[in-house]
Amino acid sequence: MRRILLIMIGLSSLTMAQEAPRFTKANGVVTDTKTTLEWQDDYSDNGDSIKSAMWIDAIDYCEELTLNAQSDWRLPNKKELMSIVDYKTYYPSINSIFQNTTSTYYWSSTTYMGNTNSAWSIHFKMGWTGYYSKSANANVRCVRAGQ
Repeated sequence: MRRILLIMIGLSSLTMAQEAPRFTKANGVVTDTKTTLEWQDDYSDNGDSIKSAMWIDAIDYCEELTLNAQSDWRLPNKKELMSIVDYKTYYPSINSIFQNTTSTYYWSSTTYMGNTNSAWSIHFKMGWTGYYSKSANANVRCVRAGQ
């Protein structure tokens, strides 16, 4: 009886250790199973280069994007963008499932209230947050609400 109990405990520990991955990827879209957000990771519409643009153009780019037969993409807010930062890694500080990431600034849709000519951004070198002039260029990663 004791041996059976130990085997059952061992199997349950093994099952708990094999949790589903937080991120999955298909058709150029990374899905966050924790937040259910879907993230752009396909830039074939931009010659396979990560889109870089001024803030207003970044908003327009996301709103016009059709990816994986979905057209309801948008620029993520600061909280959403911060949710994919992985502080255990750096250069870039994001899960390795995201293949298209550079260690530079990415726009959020959130305006910096201390200066409305600036918006919050995330620098994926180390996961830094900061605000950046809306007239400057930064990278774009679009998001949509998942299923």
